[in-house]
Amino acid sequence: MRIISGKYKGRVLHPPGNLPVRPTTDFAKTGLFNILENQIEFENLNCLDLFSGTGGISMELISRGSNSVTSVDRDYGCTAFQKETTRLLGIHNLRIIRTDVLTFIKKKHEPFDLIFADPPYDLNIHESLTRSLVEGNLLSQGGIFILEHNAKQDWSTLPGFQSNRTYGNVAFSFFTKLEP
Repeated sequence: MRIISGKYKGRVLHPPGNLPVRPTTDFAKTGLFNILENQIEFENLNCLDLFSGTGGISMELISRGSNSVTSVDRDYGCTAFQKETTRLLGIHNLRIIRTDVLTFIKKKHEPFDLIFADPPYDLNIHESLTRSLVEGNLLSQGGIFILEHNAKQDWSTLPGFQSNRTYGNVAFSFFTKLEP
């Protein structure tokens, strides 16, 4: 796992091989962040990374200057790796929460400017998760929700859909908050 740009550019992190994750590839992550760099200023963003796994997206957001990132994953090994990584890098604005994502999003939180979610491809919650985030209060008005999914899936009919980008077998669908 490599941090592509920003303060920690080039840092290579080595997660344990026994984690139950499918990290976003460097190819796909580079494409995603190239798109985001042309749309947003990272410096003032409060971000949420759901199903964060090894924390690759969270670390990239922090490296690029995001104000704060909350990382949520239920796996102890994943959150332990993220905590160790933040300690090694001296990161203080990454909040790591070990809990079930669906439990987390049901609780009241301040809205986030950018939400990224990478649920397991075989977990059939992509539609309900997207609806919950773009229709609920967790995403700020004008905020961006990014859903990582298998490129064979099409979520363009869901509320708030803006665009889709594909990188090999991985796709990112972009959504915005619906007006109340």
